[in-house]
Amino acid sequence: MIERYTRPEMGQVWTEENKLKKWLEVEIAALEALAHYSYIPKDIPAIVRKKAKFDIKRVHEIEATVQHDVIAFLTNVSEYVGPAGRYVHFGLTSSDILDTGLALQLKEASAIILRELETLGKSLKKKAREHANTLMVGRSHGVHAEPITFGLKMALFYAEFERNRERFKRAAESVEYGKISGAVGTFANVHPKVEEYVCKKLGLKPAPISTQIVQRDRHAEYLTTIAIIGGSLEKLATELRHLQKTETREVEEAFGKGQKGSSAMPHKRNPITGERVAGLSRILRGNAMAALENIALWHERDITHSSVERIIFPDSTILLDYMLATTRRIIDHLVVYKENMRANLEKGRGMVFSQGLLLRLIEKGLTREEAYKIVQDNAKRVWENEKVQLKEIVKKDPKVKKYLTPKEIDEVFDYHYHTKHVNHILKRVGVS
Repeated sequence: MIERYTRPEMGQVWTEENKLKKWLEVEIAALEALAHYSYIPKDIPAIVRKKAKFDIKRVHEIEATVQHDVIAFLTNVSEYVGPAGRYVHFGLTSSDILDTGLALQLKEASAIILRELETLGKSLKKKAREHANTLMVGRSHGVHAEPITFGLKMALFYAEFERNRERFKRAAESVEYGKISGAVGTFANVHPKVEEYVCKKLGLKPAPISTQIVQRDRHAEYLTTIAIIGGSLEKLATELRHLQKTETREVEEAFGKGQKGSSAMPHKRNPITGERVAGLSRILRGNAMAALENIALWHERDITHSSVERIIFPDSTILLDYMLATTRRIIDHLVVYKENMRANLEKGRGMVFSQGLLLRLIEKGLTREEAYKIVQDNAKRVWENEKVQLKEIVKKDPKVKKYLTPKEIDEVFDYHYHTKHVNHILKRVGVS
């Protein structure tokens, strides 16, 4: 696990104690099912439930000799239970416990992630509403394009994280499956109704078909979905980092009292938190690739996936939980420089209105090629002379004056023309 990024609630999901508690829950649920269907004496579940416990240190001590984690666990439990312990794990195989226990851990982890996704969504929605009409320039290829609002930019991310929340719900459901089907999935020693009983009691669904394990395409879907969410977080962090560049300075991560940005340059205020989020997304993608590699196992099962999963499930869920919470804090405390947004928008000296001018000339009867050349020639003059405005040049151009009145030109150079549908867009994504 990556301890630096572990938040207490998510960290608890992946402790050794919680893992073994889940194993014990599965074993006791299996005993109840076996007793219910008369495979074992009726009084066994109550006896075991009363006495069963484990000692992590003792489990590790046994494992050092037997080299098998589940056997070590069962041996330790039997030391507490006594004679009734012979029924623990009756008719089961290790992966019945491992995979069903893992499903319970993943269910806990998913609930935390879903809550964080919802919380981040609320922060993005609030920021979108707050800046619905905050004018800024839209950029394509990093170059000024046409006017937008900062609220639209935030609404775009809100919509994306709503999609992430829905896709994660589906992915979470795909791993909430248990199995009590035995060594090769044939239910040779226990009836399928035992599996159904256990899964229902634990809040899981029985895998419709399994080998010795629940099939790993489910888990690959889960971790690739986490990687997609990481990609969205990186996308958001990268956008804010670009907007924080000195040349732009339209937004800025909050800079705390006493915080320092550079050991060498006291003036620095760096987007370090966004950079951290962007970097950690690479780990999520790498773990997703490992999950994809785990899909293909030998025949009914090998254990090449097992050691990998001891790392990728805790690390990916812990990191995503941390990244979501960290990004939410960035958004909640983001400093927005409206004046700089407006100043940057106007640095293009009206060139952001070029398409509107193009369309008006076409409406007056010019071919697209004729109109395009007229507008491009005038824009070239603006690029080459920092003291001129496109609107003023256009008003003096005989080729434009032939088709457009001064009033019509003024109408083209109106920011409202570009923002008139903002509220409609915000409404469509559920922000307004």
